[in-house]
Amino acid sequence: MLAPLSGIRVIEFAGLAPGPFCGKLLADYGAHVLRIDRHLQGPASTPDLLAHTKRSLSINLKSAAGLALVKQLLLDADVLIDPFRPGTLERLGLGPDVLCSANKRLVYARLTGFRRDGKYAAMAGHDINYLAVSGALSLLGRDPEPPTPPANILADFAGGGAVCFVGVLLALLARATGGEGQVVEANMVDGTAYLTAFARFLQKTPVWSGPRGRNLLDGGAPFYAVYRTADGGFMAVGALEPQFYAAFVGLLFKDSGYGVVPDRADRRCWPELKEMIERRFTEKTRAQWESVFDGTDACVTPVLSNQELEEAQFEQRPIVTLKALQTVHDGGEGWTGRVLGAGEGGREALEEWWGWKEGVRWRIGENGFESIEGRVKVGSKL
Repeated sequence: MLAPLSGIRVIEFAGLAPGPFCGKLLADYGAHVLRIDRHLQGPASTPDLLAHTKRSLSINLKSAAGLALVKQLLLDADVLIDPFRPGTLERLGLGPDVLCSANKRLVYARLTGFRRDGKYAAMAGHDINYLAVSGALSLLGRDPEPPTPPANILADFAGGGAVCFVGVLLALLARATGGEGQVVEANMVDGTAYLTAFARFLQKTPVWSGPRGRNLLDGGAPFYAVYRTADGGFMAVGALEPQFYAAFVGLLFKDSGYGVVPDRADRRCWPELKEMIERRFTEKTRAQWESVFDGTDACVTPVLSNQELEEAQFEQRPIVTLKALQTVHDGGEGWTGRVLGAGEGGREALEEWWGWKEGVRWRIGENGFESIEGRVKVGSKL
């Protein structure tokens, strides 16, 4: 069977991290993703490693012919990914009011960092800033140290690109029923805040009412934490339920001579219990502890590095596997990604995906790809 998004044509304006990740997710499930890059002299390309199966057009959007080509493409596109700050595409005449009026089936996905209608709307920001104002950053790290951001994974990719992908899918599903596209509004503040909903709810309970790093699920509990082994490796312990904790303690302290293990139900005993577990883990290497816990219900696993996984030829798979449908295999780029040069694959995209022949509708000039007509085709509403 065909991939679920086979035949869906996506225009992705070049950006970094969240927008390209949304485009990658669409491409992984069969969509034709055409990236619009700024026209640059020489082989320079957008520093984006999320470009597997995508193609690119290098276009000078300040030229009438370049802008006309983009508008013509969008008349026949299914999805547009706007990764820019509010107002950027609108100033080019590519805002949703214009494009969605001309192409009623267009799903116009706008992905920003801050909310478009909030106090930070006009400000620049990065993952750490979006985490900060969403409430998520206040949960991370250990008090009294400052909160610690998890690289740019949580806001850029989870709360941003992945959430926008969900919005696009919902809009495509609605279009299949009602026949028309719509504007998808996504931002990393709301996306990340939603992802932390469970933690936010738990803060109203004793489970997560203490300072950062002192609670059940944030590394405070001795039985839900990471421990260093004798060789400098790490083991992750998640023995929450009583039966799993019993298995963990039984295997960890078997033949150890440590004596009575402190009562985990009494939080006053947590420091003593944690010190005992820490000391015990340093008595064996990570591999030795793996041999103890592998195949058990103690909820203990090694902390593997990406280098280890790569060397072990761990298969990087799509975000979900659809057993009855096709996804696009990554072509062995799961460990390296792919850099797409500006304009790379553009000819093939226009000819194969849009059915436009070079020299008839478009050409490559000094400003990159451009419309031969120099304007939008007659009869359009653009």
